[in-house]
Amino acid sequence: MTADRLDAAKTIAREAGALALAFFRDISGLDIKSKGAQDMVSNADLEVETFVRAKLAAQFPEDGIVGEEHANVASKSGWTWVIDPIDGTANFVRGIPQWCVILACVQDDTTKVAAIFEPCTDEMFWGGLGQGAFVNDAKLTVASTEGLHDGSVGVGMNGRTAAHMASAMVADLSNRGGIFFRNASGGLMLSYVAAGRLIGYTEPHMNAWDCLAGQLLISEAGGKIEQQSATKMLAEGGRVVAASPDIFDELLAMSEVAYKA
Repeated sequence: MTADRLDAAKTIAREAGALALAFFRDISGLDIKSKGAQDMVSNADLEVETFVRAKLAAQFPEDGIVGEEHANVASKSGWTWVIDPIDGTANFVRGIPQWCVILACVQDDTTKVAAIFEPCTDEMFWGGLGQGAFVNDAKLTVASTEGLHDGSVGVGMNGRTAAHMASAMVADLSNRGGIFFRNASGGLMLSYVAAGRLIGYTEPHMNAWDCLAGQLLISEAGGKIEQQSATKMLAEGGRVVAASPDIFDELLAMSEVAYKA
């Protein structure tokens, strides 16, 4: 049932956030390794994901699990959990309080459940398909804007795509009177779009554990997202464009141009 999994996602994300926060308060003791350019992993990431997997396996033993740090578990129930134990690890290991725990759950090629918990602010962004999106107990609604000049747009980048893509997007956005925002956590920036704090978000490629939850929240908050197969995103990742309906078409067109190989 979706309701059972939504309740579990919120509870487990909060518990995992508390565990991660304990590591964050003692970052001098972290064991940090590099997975690539601007892509780090710590023992905190590994232990938090292990914790989440154990909780999910205990409550939903037939469900699949896809996570950033450990091997996938095939689904026997038709439901698959998608985990990012600490999104924004580069911030986390440097003591910057901009990171989150992300849980999503997919069924029938569609994301049905989302929970994104930011422990440093005690904000739980959550929602279910057809049930709305919320931060703690407050209902979320995307921003109403007159154009790109009327708010900030999150612009993501990563080591998997060409550097010129992000710079081309930022240049075009600036030329149109817009302002770009980046905090090194795609999950949080998508949550901020759902909350109306950002008017949009764009990135040439995101992994499923970074974006599925946030995309559901934006859609449930009245925003527009680029329609994609959740199954394909789990396998390959893909481009993410999401925004207030007022600017979505323009941001999508800009992304088409900026993200050409």
